[in-house]
Amino acid sequence: MKILMVLTSHDQLGNTGKPTGFWLEEFAAPYYVFKDAGAEVTLASPKGGQPPIDPKSDEPANQTEAMARFKGDPAAQKELANTLVLSDVKADGFDTVFYPGGHGPMWDLVNDRDSIALIESFYDAGKPVAAVCHAPGVLRKVTYQGQPLVKGKRVTGFANSEEEAVHLTEVVPFLVEDELKRLGGHYEKAGDWADFTIVDGRLITGQNPASSTSAAKELLKLLSA
Repeated sequence: MKILMVLTSHDQLGNTGKPTGFWLEEFAAPYYVFKDAGAEVTLASPKGGQPPIDPKSDEPANQTEAMARFKGDPAAQKELANTLVLSDVKADGFDTVFYPGGHGPMWDLVNDRDSIALIESFYDAGKPVAAVCHAPGVLRKVTYQGQPLVKGKRVTGFANSEEEAVHLTEVVPFLVEDELKRLGGHYEKAGDWADFTIVDGRLITGQNPASSTSAAKELLKLLSA
């Protein structure tokens, strides 16, 4: 199994002057789910090199086993510090693509033409696509057979109530839940911060950081089916 993980390069939280990036658990948990299953994992980001980690995701209250494992894993740290430039990456040669969230993707990957084309290329080739938390927002401009990819599909992603809870409703460029609905997706959610992943055909979406592991496991199930 060859799995591509695409991370954000964006490190500014709107015009708040605060930093953002990707959410560490949403990278670390799936990374080890994939590695432990024997998959070959390749990392990419729009700018290449070290993608920005949202410092909030690394606060004491947010620590997880996967994050602790990552911090004790120099090889994984080196891999993360040297992500490929996204425009150099093609879907050929990979079995699937996984997008970790965090607020960063809302600003760069959502509008990134290379990312949009890449997702379409994976999906058109019959390969599964997975995104967790804010990352389902990267599907905003992705189409399949002339329609939004999420149209008519069961999907989830960071809920309006969760965005409200972190006081960023007025900061983000759009709300993931509202946008998925606007595009014709059948949005579903569990309680705030609960583990909730949806599989609809070849599209896998997870609601929040807690859903990172289940989204990765569901992706492996699809790949081995």
